[in-house]
Amino acid sequence: MFKLDNSFARHSFTVTVVGCGGTGGFVAEGLCRLLPPQAGLVLIDHDRVEERNLGRSNFKQSDLGKFKSEALATRLAREYSRPVAYSTFPVALAEPKTPGLVIGCVDNGFARRDIAAKVRPASCWWIDSGNGENYGQVIIGNAPLRSLSSSFGEGICLALPLPTIQRPELLIQVPERRDCSSAVLAGEQGPTINQAMASLVLEVVRRLIEGVCSWMQLYLDLDAGTLSPVLAAPEIVEKITGIKRRKLERRPAMKSQGGK
Repeated sequence: MFKLDNSFARHSFTVTVVGCGGTGGFVAEGLCRLLPPQAGLVLIDHDRVEERNLGRSNFKQSDLGKFKSEALATRLAREYSRPVAYSTFPVALAEPKTPGLVIGCVDNGFARRDIAAKVRPASCWWIDSGNGENYGQVIIGNAPLRSLSSSFGEGICLALPLPTIQRPELLIQVPERRDCSSAVLAGEQGPTINQAMASLVLEVVRRLIEGVCSWMQLYLDLDAGTLSPVLAAPEIVEKITGIKRRKLERRPAMKSQGGK
């Protein structure tokens, strides 16, 4: 079984959360409890808190009118006594710090395309979270197709296709007209799905940091009561990308042999 490379966590690193709405707000707070002292935390979201956000997302009445990233960063830094940076610009205008993790909690292909452009193989893993009414998925990746050679070796997975390569349909998802809060009122999302997805994202982060994460995809179905993982393996990547396994595996160097 292959474990995802955690070399980023051996020294100081940064976790960047893109999207601070339904799932992202709960992820941000969980990270304040989970991350070690040497880890930085950055929140990115250019939307403002509205009344309809209060029933579902991790915001309070006093946050109304503020930028979501600013409101969360200010409150979490105070409550958890740790620095929390934020950006009120779209992710296309931001630059996530590396090495580290980028956690995408967005609901449209445009934002995911912009995240994909920021991810740097070998220095950053992208954890993408998305959900529907009572189901959702978490997908982990860090590399475009051109960077997938020498992906596996010695029990370690160094590179996986970007989430938007694993699931190309994510790129054509259009932005929701309403946010998660109003979607709940319309019956489009269950009342607990975002908190459930946040818990999965946080577990992935924990495992990545500790070097024990073997997943490349997770699928949650609250109606069926199931959690289905897809393990990181050369044959799975080959099936997704069409790149032959011999190009994905990093073979150990051959030892020279003396003559007879």
